[in-house]
Order: sequence, then structure tokens, then C-alpha cells
Amino acid sequence: MASVELHDVRKVYGGSITAIHGVDVEIPDGEFVVLVGPSGCGKSTLLRMIAGLEDITGGEVRIGAKRVNELPAKDRDIAMVFQSYALYPHMTVRENMGFSLRLRKAPKDEIDRGVANAAQILGLTPYLDRLPRHLSGGQRQRVAMGRAIVRNPQVFLFDEPLSNLDAKLRVQMRTELKALHQRLKTTSIYVTHDQVEAMTLADRIVVLHDGKVEQIGAPLDLYDRPANQFVAGFIGSPAMNFLGGTVRRSNGAAAVAMVDGTRLPLPAGAKGGDGQQVVYGVRPEHLALGDSGMGFPLVVSVVEPTGADTLVFGTVGGSEVCAVFDERHAFKPGETVHLAPKGDRVHVFNADDGAAL
Repeated sequence: MASVELHDVRKVYGGSITAIHGVDVEIPDGEFVVLVGPSGCGKSTLLRMIAGLEDITGGEVRIGAKRVNELPAKDRDIAMVFQSYALYPHMTVRENMGFSLRLRKAPKDEIDRGVANAAQILGLTPYLDRLPRHLSGGQRQRVAMGRAIVRNPQVFLFDEPLSNLDAKLRVQMRTELKALHQRLKTTSIYVTHDQVEAMTLADRIVVLHDGKVEQIGAPLDLYDRPANQFVAGFIGSPAMNFLGGTVRRSNGAAAVAMVDGTRLPLPAGAKGGDGQQVVYGVRPEHLALGDSGMGFPLVVSVVEPTGADTLVFGTVGGSEVCAVFDERHAFKPGETVHLAPKGDRVHVFNADDGAAL
């Protein structure tokens, strides 16, 4: 196992298109780090640069104590699991999992031990003599992971490995992946666009946007203390509500006034000077029903019962808002309900640059 360090890593295509802008990340030995962000943010490019599948335009990548910028992928002692299973269709599960060791000309007993150990960890022992076409999608993904485990690498790299699975299987495989990391304790870097996947798997999350790091932190740190409006909107599902307005302070009380006159209460100690243009942020799960005259009115447009929760969508001063309730309510479209933000769970962002105040 080994640490991974990225120092001012950059990627430029064609001399003018910058995909990665000076990324700095240090990943300690044994940590599970998730790179997350929207499509085109550079997360897969960054992973491929660590793997040696993309040239590095500038900066330095270190695996353990070794600089690997110029090392070919095969000499970096990493194992990568891709979005596609990339299994050899004519080989059995056993042959697929042991193929990398065969290429290294490892002794047969070493290959057999490695495959048997990985198969036991992943629950694949009964399927070792099957061909990939006789396996389910989840079983094929386990074989791809088993092929990586057999190599006993210093670092695991995962490039959206669960995106081809159905929703139920993705949840199951997330749990298995986390349990696998807790057992092997191998440094792991995982790429996904699914922020729920990132929250549930990661020791730390690196949020990327347009090739830049927006914030690095533990999942709940990013959820509770987003550095800016982008992170606040990306982390959390359903996404945080954003309402534009102006800070108004009077007699020690503070609120954000929207254009239509709706006043959004600010907690004591909230930042932002009187008259400052801000974006008021509150998560759907941090809104509670209030009495008329308390909080702010929401005109209901859509109600989505999920069983465990009820999602209510509507408008406040012309802006769309979502609220989540774990109680069951018989709201109807067109109805007006009053919502009150819970305590100090409100966020305020600078309207100019989106930075948290």
C-alpha cells in the first residue's frame, strides 16, 4: 500500500484547452478518496493521469515515495476497475481473475492462491468455472474487482464502476465495496458523478468543477459546511434550495428580503452586511411546517411520496423550492403552506462569487 500525492497537476489539450488546473491533493496510505463532480469536470482525466493512461502536462504525481510522471502504467503498481467490465468472454472467471499474474509469469500455485483468496472475499467461489456471459451484471463487476485484488496493488483506481448496474444492485455493490476496503485497507481513488455514492463510500471527497478543486473534506463536513454555492448545490439529495435576496438588519434581527417582499429569516450570528446581495441556501430536509405568519409561504406545485419521505415542490417569490418531510401530509397542488428553516441550518452565499459567508 502507498500514499498518493498530486502537486500542481495540470492537463492541457492541443496547447490551449485546459482540462485540469493545478490540482493539489494528498491521499494518505489506506484512505478511500472519491473524486466527484458533474460530467466534464475532469475527474476521469485526473484518475487516468494517476494511472498513467494520460500524459501529465505539468506538476507531479507521486505514488509512495516515487515520482511516476514518466513511468508507464504497467510499472506504477496500481490496479484499475473500469465502468465496462472488460472481461475476456472466452475465459472463465478463474482465468479472467488470474490473467494479470499469468502475464507476469507468476508460478501456478501463486496464481491459484490469489484467485481463490479474491473469490472468497467477493463470494465468487461457486462461479470460478463459468464464462462471463453466464453471470449477472453484479457478478461480472465482482470479477473485474477480483482481477484487481489478485494483483495486490499499492493503489486501487475505480472509474465509475457501478454506473452500468441497476439502482438496487448499485446500492448493494456500494455496501460490498465499502466492506471490501475496510477489509483490505488499500489506498483507493474512486470516480463518480453520483454524490450519494460519494457520500456513502468516501473517507474524504474531492469536489471538482471545470478542472479545479472546489473543496476537499469528509462527507459530512462538505454537507454541513460547504465552501461555496457550487459545493452546497452538488452535495446533498435533493439539492439545496437557493433563493436570491438582500440582507436586511433591524433592531438586532436579520432576514433576507426577496424582490417580491418575502422575508427569509436568518439565524443569530449570520454574516452579511445590511443591503448586501446574497443567495439564501437551505436544504429541503431542513425545512419544517410553520404556522401562518411564520417562515415563508410555499405555493405547492408537485407532491412526490416515496414511502419513507414526501417531497413537496413549489414556488416562493417566483423561485422553485423543495421540502422533504418524513411525516405524511395530504398536500394538494395550488395549496399554500408555510415553511420555517430549522435553527442554524441556513447557509448564506455571496451573490457575486458564490463563496460562503
